[in-house]
Amino acid sequence: MSMAAAMAVALGVDWGLGWPDPLYRRIGHPVTWIGDLIGRLDRDWNTAGARPGRDRLLGVAAAVLVIAVTVAFAAAIAALQPGGWAGLVLTSVLAWPLVAARSLDDHVARVAEPLGRGDLPGARRAVAMIVGRDPERLDSAGVARAAIESLAENASDGIVAPLFWGAIFGLPGIAGYKAINTLDSMIGHRTPRHEAFGWAAARIDDVTNLIPARLCGLIFAAVSALPRASCATMWRDAGHHRSPNAGWPEAAMAGGLGIRLSGPRVYGDRLSDEPWVNAGGGDPNSASISAALALYRRALAALAALLLLAAAL
Repeated sequence: MSMAAAMAVALGVDWGLGWPDPLYRRIGHPVTWIGDLIGRLDRDWNTAGARPGRDRLLGVAAAVLVIAVTVAFAAAIAALQPGGWAGLVLTSVLAWPLVAARSLDDHVARVAEPLGRGDLPGARRAVAMIVGRDPERLDSAGVARAAIESLAENASDGIVAPLFWGAIFGLPGIAGYKAINTLDSMIGHRTPRHEAFGWAAARIDDVTNLIPARLCGLIFAAVSALPRASCATMWRDAGHHRSPNAGWPEAAMAGGLGIRLSGPRVYGDRLSDEPWVNAGGGDPNSASISAALALYRRALAALAALLLLAAAL
């Protein structure tokens, strides 16, 4: 059966069930298993910038090792799958934990709820769970902006990208992508500790997200209330973003909702003076988060339809 159909079913299962807490407490999660390996390599191989040349070389080796182990394990499991409908069902179940559609929706909705009540401290605590910037320095618009940016970016690299690679390469594709994305999340940062060791992880993640990020932006534009404005904002502003990929879904969402995103922000004690995306838009609020979630849910439905269409063709 088509891998695209299996990915559509996996998306549906994840949306319906998420990853249940009892299951997490019992066996953890595949991403945490990958993260344990990355963490061990980071501790054992990374000199934290003391020897940059060695760190970069070993960072390449670490990235290759993590990806190879993950893909080999997934390929071995895939080789054992039966054909026909039984294989489709088993592949969907195995791919399900590697999609994060329900979890992302839940986390962003938890920001909108206290913000809508005027509980800024509660909204800051909720947004701190999904962004790296200092929440105590965010006003109401900053909290809403951070939540919507996280929704747009994670829709791309947490849902569209893994399903894209899974539709093409099956279980090894979706598992290999999650290994790449987890590497980038854990060590792909421009910090003194990971500038050299995480160099390969960040570059590999950039390459594997080139197509999915732009596809995610196009889906957002297609299902938005302002598709022309969404496309125009992507074309104009996506390239100004700090990330070569995240700017596409963020710009599409900003234009589709008529709000401005990105802009200056604080990480730790450092001010990052970044340009605005859709600078002429208004500042977002709790209602903007709700509108962004509605757009996101329509995009998931459109993505499922695209996967099923690909399977039919």
